[in-house]
Amino acid sequence: MRRCLLALSLMLSLSVAEAADPAVAVPAAGFDAQLAAKTGADDYGMRRYVLVILKTGPTKVTDAAERKAMFAGHMANIERLAKQGKLAIAGPFMDDGGDWRGLFVFAVEDIAQAQALVATDPVIIKGEMVAEYHRWYGSAANMLIGELHDKVAKKAF
Repeated sequence: MRRCLLALSLMLSLSVAEAADPAVAVPAAGFDAQLAAKTGADDYGMRRYVLVILKTGPTKVTDAAERKAMFAGHMANIERLAKQGKLAIAGPFMDDGGDWRGLFVFAVEDIAQAQALVATDPVIIKGEMVAEYHRWYGSAANMLIGELHDKVAKKAF
């Protein structure tokens, strides 16, 4: 029992010392420096993103052929941005009749960069959707979703 208390006391004092001096901080168990660099992770395994909420826009595209082409272009744009490492997460909201249509999570530093990327999307160009932007701080592991998705998707869009 005495040894357990001594070990616990030592661990607590190390934790306090680490908190007081980040230079003595020990990496988290399982830390992979290469993966952290690949995902753009900071010391906490996090990174900056821009979250984009796509909402219903002022112009509904009603022509069936034009609508089909617009959404095909939307999906191609998503794929292109994901392959470039700019788009970490994307997907539609499942609310019937809601104003929120979908979201993007861009791996960029600021809103201006995200706005430039969103401006290339046919649903934005046509006015079918409009975008709302928010800076977001989240896990750098989100950058791995594209790779993992390819391994679990039986069909492509």
